[in-house]
Amino acid sequence: MNLKNSIDCMTDAITGVLACGTPSVYLYGSIVLDDYKQGWSDIDILVLTKAEIPQAQAERLVGLRQAMAQQFPDNPYFRLFEGGMLSLDAFLTGRGERTVYWGTSGQRMDHCYALDSFGMAQLLDDGVLLHGDEVRGQMTYPTYTQLCGDIARHLRAIREHARETGANRYAYGWLLDIARCIYTLRTDQIIAKTAAGEWALQHGICPVPDALMRAVEVRKAPAASMAQEETTRYAACLGPDIQRFADVLEKELTAVHMVTTTLGRSDAECVTSALSFDAYRG
Repeated sequence: MNLKNSIDCMTDAITGVLACGTPSVYLYGSIVLDDYKQGWSDIDILVLTKAEIPQAQAERLVGLRQAMAQQFPDNPYFRLFEGGMLSLDAFLTGRGERTVYWGTSGQRMDHCYALDSFGMAQLLDDGVLLHGDEVRGQMTYPTYTQLCGDIARHLRAIREHARETGANRYAYGWLLDIARCIYTLRTDQIIAKTAAGEWALQHGICPVPDALMRAVEVRKAPAASMAQEETTRYAACLGPDIQRFADVLEKELTAVHMVTTTLGRSDAECVTSALSFDAYRG
């Protein structure tokens, strides 16, 4: 079963469980940006129903991707599906209700689900409706201020968690994330991670181009690259290079009047402080 057939099969399985909920199922993220890389990427979906998902259906959905993976043990895609399932009203308003969450670390029932500004922009710009009614007209496109707030939070995460790295592909991912954040600050647009890395290299933005070039190479061929001992060994030493590139991102934030002290505030304060970004953009 190829990737497209796997997406169709999973969509049918989800809508079969939610047959009475007339769900709208969306595909978004790297896969619709033509940047899906087997061995690195996830398959991002969003499922929005007319009403709150009943308990029995939610319980079935929580274990659905595992059940599909067990039913088709040779299929490499079913375990990669990630996202949230909830009512459209709860998604639009942030109201708490029974929600199904599939993530990298596991799956569970929760009480809410939301996309960050990057995810929302990707959903609205490039998302593909796989099933049901088109409901994106009821959603609000994220502002530049909101994008900047999420970039500031991501920079804080880089400072906290990427000073030391492990011998895995995620170390390279930090570099591509930084490149994409800088691209968004400069253009107010979202770009695929691979394209962001190539863009930063072309414009001489990264102070450690060899590291970023290797990150792009690993992104393009994750399995083959990470099978090489040199690539994994290099990944374990990327912390200083990531921080040097993060310095560039921090300067970009400062250039649009985001003072460095903002990075130590609460998330809410971070978004409020980012209001000066709109003035910078004119």
